[in-house]
Amino acid sequence: MDQKVVLAYSGGLDTSVAVKWIRDEYGLDVVAVAIDLGEEKDYEAIRRKAEKIGAVKSVVVDAKQEFLNDYVFPALRANLLYQGKYPLFTALGRYLISKHIVRVAHEEGADYVAHGATGKGNDQVRFEVTFAALAPSLKVIAPAREWHMSREEEIEYARANSIPIPVGVDSPYSVDTNIWGRSIECGVLEDPAQEPPEEVFKWTTSPLKALDAPTYIEVVFDRGVPTQLNGEQVEAVELVTTLNRIGGENGIGRIDAIEDRLVGIKSREVYEAPAATILITAHSALESLTLDRDTLQFKQPIEQRYSELVYNGLWHTPLRRHLDAFLESTQRNVTGRVRLKLYKGSCTPVGLTAPHPLYQLKLATYDKSDIFDHTAGLGFIKIWGLGAKVAAEVERQKGKKKE
Repeated sequence: MDQKVVLAYSGGLDTSVAVKWIRDEYGLDVVAVAIDLGEEKDYEAIRRKAEKIGAVKSVVVDAKQEFLNDYVFPALRANLLYQGKYPLFTALGRYLISKHIVRVAHEEGADYVAHGATGKGNDQVRFEVTFAALAPSLKVIAPAREWHMSREEEIEYARANSIPIPVGVDSPYSVDTNIWGRSIECGVLEDPAQEPPEEVFKWTTSPLKALDAPTYIEVVFDRGVPTQLNGEQVEAVELVTTLNRIGGENGIGRIDAIEDRLVGIKSREVYEAPAATILITAHSALESLTLDRDTLQFKQPIEQRYSELVYNGLWHTPLRRHLDAFLESTQRNVTGRVRLKLYKGSCTPVGLTAPHPLYQLKLATYDKSDIFDHTAGLGFIKIWGLGAKVAAEVERQKGKKKE
């Protein structure tokens, strides 16, 4: 029986070239597996293309619902933004893709798995650490790390071998998409001094050309998970898809970031993430109403650490599971409604309600219904500032002795 390799196949340049390259260089039968995470592609055409290039088998896995329920929404509890900007949609997707690649490898009796990540990107780490955690006996092939071809040389290789590809030398952008966001790299975007050209954006209207009137929406959360949109119960895929459309019409979710990669270099990244921007904004606002001050403050570095684990390929680690347990506990009362105003690129919470809010009007108000005990302030200030007062007095006494 011929040996097999299961390739994480997207239908793009790198993985399309990889189908033939692996066959020629390793002599392995390639099983191409495309994971549908909501890229809005023609997956049947992608499946057929892999077979046409030379894969012995090509399959498509619809994992959109699994992606949102098991990866995105749990991460939403951490308001997941790497370095405060990137909602980590590609990173989260790589863990689910890797899981299914390992599953198919076991089903096919394959000894090898392969991916299309390059040698200076983050995805190679996410794929290979996950493979090692789930199936350490599998051998990994990383063609784009081995073949030493530039992007232009890859395109020429594809043309010489009649491999259909979606890019050309005049349109060199590298795009990765799933339901939670879209990333665009390469070409003029590699120069951080240049503004991203409008042509790279496909999901979002320019804020300058967005709707002239604001759009108001309402999102309901149940223990930190979004469940309703504008008064209607909706399942995860429909909810996120709708928010991508509405947010995109209002110019929401454009991100232009200088990002620190795991391998030690900085890269310029351009993202579109309308639904992610809206839901993270809404969730964070609802937490401000329902979480106590100490939990909110303690949660901030936890969120940062969680984003670093996800970005750096460490989803399958004890620390991430321990942090998940903490984050899940924080969401017990994060239930309520968030009204948001979307207008020309801005996403602003304009109304918050919750069944168990920590905001109490009778304590916060300055009108006659105020029940706060103002006389308690004097004793509170004396006790609160006692340490500062003592320290200041000690410094004064030191100064007098020097004189």
